[in-house]
Amino acid sequence: MPIDWFPLWLSLEVACTATVLSLVAGLALAWLFVNKRFPGRDMLDALITLPLALPPTVLGYYLLVVLSRSTGLGVIFPLLFTAKAAVLAAMLHSLPLLVKSARASLENIDRGYEQAARSLGADEWRVFWRISLPLARRPIAAAAALAFARSLGDFGTTLMIAGDIPGRTQTASVAIFDAVNSGNTTLARVLVLAVSVLTAAVVYLANWLESRRRPS
Repeated sequence: MPIDWFPLWLSLEVACTATVLSLVAGLALAWLFVNKRFPGRDMLDALITLPLALPPTVLGYYLLVVLSRSTGLGVIFPLLFTAKAAVLAAMLHSLPLLVKSARASLENIDRGYEQAARSLGADEWRVFWRISLPLARRPIAAAAALAFARSLGDFGTTLMIAGDIPGRTQTASVAIFDAVNSGNTTLARVLVLAVSVLTAAVVYLANWLESRRRPS
């Protein structure tokens, strides 16, 4: 029986898209937490961290309710049971990791460089892109690699809001679950091996980036 590689390619596409979106949003939120004080700051931090603590099915249920056609949001953004829903699920699971890591990295850089740039007339946008981000690039890149690995293996939330539609929304983790239940051990083993190799490579990359930033 030929191996259907669609779930693996879809998972890679979902993970790449979710990681890019999480990286952009994570950097913006990390900068906000590091540089600004505003009402509801702690509440926002808790909400961003919540997907790390909630069971995936609970998070998926909340998203089902919010994105259903009975709500205005569900009508404006018809995401349920599409590949975009899988991206959203993966993004919600990877975003907290990126926000926490990027925030810690930005807080640990030498603030004197930023102050010097501001004293020379640089605005906040320029300070971030020319000073803060380059100084924190390695730990942030390591966090992005781990976020990619986390996005690649999302299961519970993805199944709840993207469904299990072969050729459309079936990611590798969902396909492995189906293959095991149907007794297709060959497909299950191939996908498990492929995901394991990819994840191990990404984790190795993250560890290498972390080791490169530490003094020998």
